[in-house]
Amino acid sequence: MIETERLILRRDTPADHPALYAMWADPRVMADLGPVKSAADSKAALVKHASYHPQGLGFWVVEHRADGAVMGFCGLKPGAPDTPIVGALEIGWMLAVPYWKQGFAREAAAASMAWAWANRDDAAIVAITSRQNAKSRGLMVRLGMTHVPQLDFAHPLFAEGDPLRDTVTYRIARP
Repeated sequence: MIETERLILRRDTPADHPALYAMWADPRVMADLGPVKSAADSKAALVKHASYHPQGLGFWVVEHRADGAVMGFCGLKPGAPDTPIVGALEIGWMLAVPYWKQGFAREAAAASMAWAWANRDDAAIVAITSRQNAKSRGLMVRLGMTHVPQLDFAHPLFAEGDPLRDTVTYRIARP
């Protein structure tokens, strides 16, 4: 568990699933990330992230300390094998709409990065998103990450012609 001034980052429990499923089914949340998820797709995403737990990784539930609300998902995972970031430590985040533009994503991501620097020996952390995702790209810069154009790629999970296929990569070296 990671705690910040306003947040708790922790492994999910079944009680968290309705809020996570609702976030993944929201077209506003998914607009720059991928298609909305069905309940089955959401369950599969949670299973996939649980598979990273033996490595000390996985995305955590972002919980609001003040009221216990499930706000989103943030954490670390290995870069996908069919991408230029294979084997790299990848950070990601996603928050439900009511928690946008309040600094929560930055707080959760910065806490995740601090955890990685304290608990792992990776030389760097990377983040990827669609080129069109200005919000996430801006947060990557605010976190101190730098765009690495030579690692940009056509994401294999998206079809040819899908604007989300055009993926950019950002990186931050260990402090």
